[in-house]
Amino acid sequence: MKAIPVQEAVGTVFCHDITQIIPGQKKGPLFRRGHIIKQEDIAPLLDVGKAHIYVYDLEDGYIHEDDAALRLARALAGKGVEFDSVPTEGKVTLRATHDGLVYINTEALLELNLIQDVTIGTIHTHQYTEKGRNIAGTRVIPLAVPTTLIDEAEAIAQKYGPIVSVKPLRTAKVGVVTTGSEVYSGRIKDGFGPILREKFSKLGSEVLEQVLVSDDLDTTVQAIHYLIDEGADFIALTGGMSVDPDDQTPSAIKASGAEIISYGAPTYPGAMFLLAYLGDIPIVGLPGCVMYHKASIFELIVPRLLAGEEVTRRDIVALGHGGLCENCSPCRYPACGFGKM
Repeated sequence: MKAIPVQEAVGTVFCHDITQIIPGQKKGPLFRRGHIIKQEDIAPLLDVGKAHIYVYDLEDGYIHEDDAALRLARALAGKGVEFDSVPTEGKVTLRATHDGLVYINTEALLELNLIQDVTIGTIHTHQYTEKGRNIAGTRVIPLAVPTTLIDEAEAIAQKYGPIVSVKPLRTAKVGVVTTGSEVYSGRIKDGFGPILREKFSKLGSEVLEQVLVSDDLDTTVQAIHYLIDEGADFIALTGGMSVDPDDQTPSAIKASGAEIISYGAPTYPGAMFLLAYLGDIPIVGLPGCVMYHKASIFELIVPRLLAGEEVTRRDIVALGHGGLCENCSPCRYPACGFGKM
């Protein structure tokens, strides 16, 4: 920043607002902070008594905050992300161009924010988003920063690859197996099926068929293989997920030949969740809480599976930090801390 004669200021940038006062008529900004001075601005500046002004000289190796924010946004944005070409108050906001799973490279994000005067804020990674949602924003702190600073940020982003992206979800054909003698016998009406149809439909998938079985291991195994033979490429089992003697669902999933990734999750609601794979087909054992809660383990894991991520036991265990739902009334999910690491 330096003070220069106003006649020499063309091409430089105001460090602060320039106020114009017309007695009895107006008091307000003649030029806003960040305005790049043009030749036609000289006369109005002299009219308000500004013979010298404080400016940043962009020819001295500095870049204006707007241009810096745009370069940062371009460096951050991966597939499924867009941003405006005109910053607002020095900030550029990144948005999702389609529904899908938000992915934030948190390691790269930390390294970028450690650069002096660079700020990048995002929503939490690995959550489902709808098209148009704001998912990140960036700006620099001063009005102008050294060009070398933005060069450094761009180099880091290039090293890591896309920092912010939205992965589309595949359209799965879901087979649902509902266990429980009380439902199978007709003593009570199944309530899980309609809810799962709605939840999967919101994520762009469809329930191909629902099969009701009793609390019998062999029958449940047969139902899993039947649905796969019918074209299901995602299996969801409901009922029988507790530790009661009659609850055979986890054992049936194992007996089907599937590899159990995790039985149990440090999330509430959702502790009795099971994830397995039969070949490349995900199999989820869903606890009863999925039927009653707007947000549960279903919302935290199923979108990731539909985005093609290979979810590991470590991924599920990591949900413990943020895995406690506070049962707010009304529920504000996803605008809350549940499942946010």
